[in-house]
Amino acid sequence: MFHSILIANRGEIATRIMQTATKMGLRTIAVYSEADTNALHVKNADEAIFIGASPSIKSYLNIENLLSAIDQSGAEAVHPGYGFLSEKEVFARAVIERSNAAWVGPAPEAIRLMGDKIESKKIAKQAGVNGVPGVLEAISDVKEARQIANDIGYPVIIKAAAGGGGKGMRVARSDEELIDGMKMATSEARNSFNDARVFIEKYFDNPRHIEIQVLADKYGNVVSLGERECSIQRRHQKVIEEAPSMFVTPEMREQMSAQAISLAKQVGYVSAGTVEFIVDQDGNFYFLEMNTRLQVEHRVTELVTGIDLVEQMIRIAAGEKLPFTQDDITTNGWAFESRIYAEDPKRGFLPSTGRIVKYQEPEAKAGTLIDTSIYEGGEVSMFYDPMIAKYCTHAPTREQAATMMVDGLGDFVIQGIAHNAGFMQAVLSHERFRQGDISTNFIEQEWPAGFSGAELSTEAQKVCMAVGVFCSLRDIERDSLITGQLPGRTPPIGARWVITLAGNSVSVYARKKEYGYDISYDDGMIVIRSSWKLGRKLFQGTVNGKPVSVRVTPLAEGYQLNYAGAEVQANLRTLRVAELGQYMPVRESNVSQFEITAPIAGLISAVHVNKGDVIRAGQQLFVIEAMKMENIIYADHDAKVKDVHVTAPSSVTSGQLVIEFEEPETESKDGKKAA
Repeated sequence: MFHSILIANRGEIATRIMQTATKMGLRTIAVYSEADTNALHVKNADEAIFIGASPSIKSYLNIENLLSAIDQSGAEAVHPGYGFLSEKEVFARAVIERSNAAWVGPAPEAIRLMGDKIESKKIAKQAGVNGVPGVLEAISDVKEARQIANDIGYPVIIKAAAGGGGKGMRVARSDEELIDGMKMATSEARNSFNDARVFIEKYFDNPRHIEIQVLADKYGNVVSLGERECSIQRRHQKVIEEAPSMFVTPEMREQMSAQAISLAKQVGYVSAGTVEFIVDQDGNFYFLEMNTRLQVEHRVTELVTGIDLVEQMIRIAAGEKLPFTQDDITTNGWAFESRIYAEDPKRGFLPSTGRIVKYQEPEAKAGTLIDTSIYEGGEVSMFYDPMIAKYCTHAPTREQAATMMVDGLGDFVIQGIAHNAGFMQAVLSHERFRQGDISTNFIEQEWPAGFSGAELSTEAQKVCMAVGVFCSLRDIERDSLITGQLPGRTPPIGARWVITLAGNSVSVYARKKEYGYDISYDDGMIVIRSSWKLGRKLFQGTVNGKPVSVRVTPLAEGYQLNYAGAEVQANLRTLRVAELGQYMPVRESNVSQFEITAPIAGLISAVHVNKGDVIRAGQQLFVIEAMKMENIIYADHDAKVKDVHVTAPSSVTSGQLVIEFEEPETESKDGKKAA
């Protein structure tokens, strides 16, 4: 066995690999870029080596710098994690041939064959694996692409030949969408993988994404560890995964596993790998690709099988045989993983960067685990992937594991950046999700206009109403203790109040009790108890005897409450103040329709308009890149461009002015035109 291991990666996957390596008694070596100088994986390692500037091409994608770090540290093994160079044959070959370290992963040739999405499909066909209808050749000519798409039949999907992680993929439902999709897919493929080749396959409208985890040693032994359901996706990126799948029957599992093992043997595979399938509504499954690395979602497989995949990868690299056979593999219970991304669900899931000013994790308990790369005071950089943590739950049943996940996500407090924890609560609480009626289009179908918060159920309304009253009264009680107040200006605690929640006002009467209040209103009574104190960002207590966690943020008036994916503002007022509230002026939005600013910090890679252009609603304005994704910004109304304040390529900050539009002329009552 090795004595030391270098993790050629960053973020949560680097810290996760270190956990197992430390448990195995190995010395851990981290690498870091300028942006990651104070990153968590650097702090957790036994040794850390600087490998270059912040852009990944100068650090985590720089093979020479990584080889230098391997030599400098004397590492005996190298684990690539996922992303970056983990599926690059040239890096695996360089480690094996140019350093004294062992490669923790499959052979370079297997990476090359399976990493090329076109070549891998040809090999899969030879191995007897079901294939998706399409053309197994790279396509660069738009005319040829149109002919192929029309032969297959729309919709089709354009994919990067060297792709992965949802990058370099576009769905087309017409010739027009195909032309735009080819441009965007090739551009993103070139930027992400330095390989602009794309191919076209049939696109299934409501498929499931189900994958089989395999392990193979150097002695020809290959086993399947069962399936993972990865159908909850947005923009072709996985958000929530689970194991096993409600949809997979024992017969399907056996067939899918047999085909995955056949493919692994066909390519001479060694180490951990994942064979991904697309599954239609009738249970027919088709090969998508093989990921020749550790998957982000490997944790759910570990939880249901009890097998540490990172440990097995290291042991296989050291020449050990698999310590179990297929007959030894059993699964226990159900596991979920939620990917916490630094992104804003309410702004089309745009990436969010900045400093973490508050970070609080759920209390550690049996059946849960967290892999993370952030800490309070740390920073989420614009240079890398937006995933900042994975939260996993494991319980005897799917319903129990999902409920644990919803509760745990509600216990996260992350401030300073936008994140998607509340959105995932909404997904996991959705009736369709609980019934297992899901597909890769689930998010798009349920939130076609974007996510603005989960709907408040009757139960959630009671919880938010009670917490709003509790927090507001604690505020008022503290204020009543301030000396020097005018007589009669402090409302009595036992007074009747009006609580306004999501635009609805309810008259309530709160009786103070030990550790809380009994709140009566027209339709009933709510009993709330908690030891919450002013200033805490997370309210934890019981509402009608049920434990609840609600994120609370004080506002100029009232509190913002986040509960079960819903976000509401709660205002508590006296009867008189509530009565006068209807006469208060409404604050107007300060967002100008004559300016468009950068929605995120990033790189403006293309500007499609010039000064003086007349544009139409829906027209592309510019492209901004951040966290390895391209985001197209469109016009939402007709206008004339007054000025363009940036050129491509150039870096911008969030909120920076990009394009200015002319204000239309209006006519006054006397017929004269005015601006």
